[in-house]
Amino acid sequence: MAIIRVMLIDDDENALDRLEILLLELCDVAIIVTRYDNPLKALKELEATDVDVVFMDIQMPGKKRMETARKIKAMRPHTQVVFISSSSKYAIEAFEIGSMDYLLKPITKDRLSNTVSRIVKALSDRISVNNAGVGQIFAQCLGGFNIHTAHGMLQWKTNKEKELCAFLVHHGGNEVTASTIIESLWPESDLKKAKAYLYTCLSYLRKSFQINGVPASIEKRGGGYVISGNGMESDLPAFLALMETAVSEGCLDERQYRRMNALRRGDYLDGCDFQWAVWKQEKLTTKYIQALRIVYKHFMKSGNVLLAIDSLQRILELTPDSENDGRELIKLYLHADKRNEALKVFRQLDREVRGNMGVELESATVQLYTLIAENSIVSDQFVRN
Repeated sequence: MAIIRVMLIDDDENALDRLEILLLELCDVAIIVTRYDNPLKALKELEATDVDVVFMDIQMPGKKRMETARKIKAMRPHTQVVFISSSSKYAIEAFEIGSMDYLLKPITKDRLSNTVSRIVKALSDRISVNNAGVGQIFAQCLGGFNIHTAHGMLQWKTNKEKELCAFLVHHGGNEVTASTIIESLWPESDLKKAKAYLYTCLSYLRKSFQINGVPASIEKRGGGYVISGNGMESDLPAFLALMETAVSEGCLDERQYRRMNALRRGDYLDGCDFQWAVWKQEKLTTKYIQALRIVYKHFMKSGNVLLAIDSLQRILELTPDSENDGRELIKLYLHADKRNEALKVFRQLDREVRGNMGVELESATVQLYTLIAENSIVSDQFVRN
């Protein structure tokens, strides 16, 4: 049975009682509850005590409710925050600080059970991602390249040993000829010296695997080499599978969506400066953006505006000059009466398109700027167009 450590923050004691009762009635999880009617006291407690999730009334007196939530996320980045309100008008702002959910009063047991199930899944995913390599071998390809072992990350004797390992993993268990390896890793070296470098790195890599208990081997097959080992997992297959699901089925559920984003710690072999990996890095980024655009449309159709915004924000982080995606995000912000956020997106587009590329913004983008300047609120029909 899952165990969730919960903190409740609300200035209404009756509301605290009702929420605690509802939580404790959920029989499929064990919930440990602490409760506070003062956000400052709750923050002080969080300095010494870690919790999994904070349920907080967003309409407590004073204007520091969002500031309190931001402090919680800064202090405990992995702690989930769930806002409670009698109005939906704070939903966008709540999402912007990374809230897990937004519950409208009166809270029903079924709705709360759904939230708790999502929290359990999020905790499970985080443990899975963070502990990959603990008790098993884990090859990290997204956000860099590392081999995680039960004792920590594999330490490389040389950068070329690391690159050789990455190159063999990159080919996914397929045989790679010695000439292909040399052309990719030592393109400017004398052939005789390059062969010596290759044999030295192969020796280093085999010894590193043996010393660190990596259940993989570098085997010579014909005129080439292959890395084999059933005990070494990688983050790449799971990431690829989720993107393929998005493309083929036209959607991802929230758990799949969060898992896909958690796996993508960064670009493929990010920061390694391996020229032979550039094409695949670009291909995976393009595929990821395609998946994000697909799930954006799905979340809009299903009414999950918060995740729709999240998907657009991720796209613009990767393609900051994408006017079409930027316009969609501006529309959502205008609809939520978030003029400042809409203006930030427009300024980013203006900076990237006019400033860096030296071309004029599209007329549709300029028209949206007029709406921002007038502080207009667009209709539901306009957002869908």
